[in-house]
Amino acid sequence: MELWAQDEARLGLIPVVRRVWAARGERPLALGQRRYQWLYLYGFVRPGSGEVQWLILPEVDTDIFSLALKHFAEAVGAGPYKRIVLVLDGAGWHASKHLVVPEGIHLVFLPAYSPELQPAEHLWPLVRESMANRRIETLEELEDLIAERCRALAANKETIRSSTFFHWWPIDYAN
Repeated sequence: MELWAQDEARLGLIPVVRRVWAARGERPLALGQRRYQWLYLYGFVRPGSGEVQWLILPEVDTDIFSLALKHFAEAVGAGPYKRIVLVLDGAGWHASKHLVVPEGIHLVFLPAYSPELQPAEHLWPLVRESMANRRIETLEELEDLIAERCRALAANKETIRSSTFFHWWPIDYAN
């Protein structure tokens, strides 16, 4: 049995502006153009080990979440002999009666209005950092940037673990 957490983030073409160092007397420029187009990044994290699984999808709804769960279950080998306890928030598509939950996946819901309890919420600042002070023209460019960042984060388990493994999170001895 393994303990994982899951959340989604909406990432779009609206610029992420951060402070930057500049020479005294100079004003740095951050080019950006507001465009209201988005992709959704589904993040599955195992806080005790720093393992992470990512999916970039075009929207959030029950059918898409069912697809995300299916891909996640296949990626981690969930089934009759390997159980995954997945901690989620109470989004409507997570709790829908039409949701298809693969064998071996058991959903556990956090209390309402408690994002501070969700380890997967702490993935998003790590992902958004790669988009800071950059002008992104198209959704394809955004998808490439997100995919590159997700690969880098997946390879750096200690960064993921240090951001998501809370002192009260149960220890997963299967690590």
